[in-house]
Amino acid sequence: MPQRLEAGAPGFAAAFAALVDAKRDDAADVSSVVAGIIADVRTRGDAAVAELTAKFDRVDLDAAGWEFAPADLDAALAGLTPELRSALDLAATRIRDFHERQKPVGNDAIDAAGVRTGVRWTPVDAAGLYVPGGRAAYPSSVLMNAIPAVVAGVRDLVMVTPTPDGVINPLVLAAARVAGVSRVFRIGGAQAVAALAYGTAHIPRVDVITGPGNAYVAEAKRQSYGVVGIDMVAGPSEVVIVSDGKSNPEWIAADLLAQAEHDPVAQSILITTSAAEADAVEQAAARQLETLPTAAVAGASWGKYGAIIVIDALTDALPLLDALAPEHAELMIDNPDWLFARMRHAGSVFLGRHTPEAAGDYLAGPNHVLPTGRRARFASGLSVADFMKRTTFLDCGPRGLAAIGPAGAAIADVEGLAAHALSIRLRLEPSK
Repeated sequence: MPQRLEAGAPGFAAAFAALVDAKRDDAADVSSVVAGIIADVRTRGDAAVAELTAKFDRVDLDAAGWEFAPADLDAALAGLTPELRSALDLAATRIRDFHERQKPVGNDAIDAAGVRTGVRWTPVDAAGLYVPGGRAAYPSSVLMNAIPAVVAGVRDLVMVTPTPDGVINPLVLAAARVAGVSRVFRIGGAQAVAALAYGTAHIPRVDVITGPGNAYVAEAKRQSYGVVGIDMVAGPSEVVIVSDGKSNPEWIAADLLAQAEHDPVAQSILITTSAAEADAVEQAAARQLETLPTAAVAGASWGKYGAIIVIDALTDALPLLDALAPEHAELMIDNPDWLFARMRHAGSVFLGRHTPEAAGDYLAGPNHVLPTGRRARFASGLSVADFMKRTTFLDCGPRGLAAIGPAGAAIADVEGLAAHALSIRLRLEPSK
């Protein structure tokens, strides 16, 4: 059964604080293991990657082939049913259109002193996309990670995906073709991240690595940051739904379980102004779990980490939302814009009763790679800008340097940097 909290009850503040601070990440200490894997890949390159792939995925890369041929991707795409091909194409189009509107715009201006300043945005040369195998092998993640990179103008987009026991997910390969991925390698785990970060004879070195993975993959990305850029270190998924007592309990329950079925440590929370609605949602979730194919995972998540919070008024939801800073927030209320306008922290917000988070997972357009674990307080979802960098530029010219140079030299003097001051003052002297 999910945890039940009443906002007006004694001890609510402490119980809610415990809910906010509860740790759901993998408790295993993987840091030292990942550090060893990265060091091994840096030292031995392909040999280390091949040995680790044989150990963890039971695949002989030299026999199976390190890289999927373009024909493999073409065949996977051709093998889709017309309905699924149409769905992938629609999703790709919508995701691409949304991210086209995200492309940052530079600027170039001359100020009153005659100094020209500006910003230019350019893409990274190469990006690596990690796509998990097993439970989290989602073609939607391929589209969400690859398309922003393509829109940004990344020249080389390299995907890695494990194939445990040689099992290949054709949907992932088809999505790679639809999204515009350049190359796909059949490796995974921390060793794949290390190979992308440092490069090997087979695996090209990249500038940015994005994509979800288990605790070892997340830790490898964290330890590689600085050598490469990363999207984020993400944890278990989460959703917070706010309702005003007027929503269909079956819809709410389905949305809560849709998040719960991602992972046994995912978290689904309902905040409602109605105790009757809370009861109805709890009952609806129990009924749906009886027939849900993913009930084992969803039930474990909902029972251990789920929560229902009953509040007196919708305004009471604001401090709770901002404290939780959820990855996903659904505002299933009348006229949700007023509440959305006052929220400060959320990865992505879904407005109204007809906007399930699941629509955002697949093809609505906004990216589904979002900050988890309260990181929405300071982080944002994956965007085109994650595959770009900005370069500032400056052109003083004689007039501009004459206007601002003396002040710069004075500051250099105070800082004790004589060469800095000299480099400015030499240019301010009359020509001889």
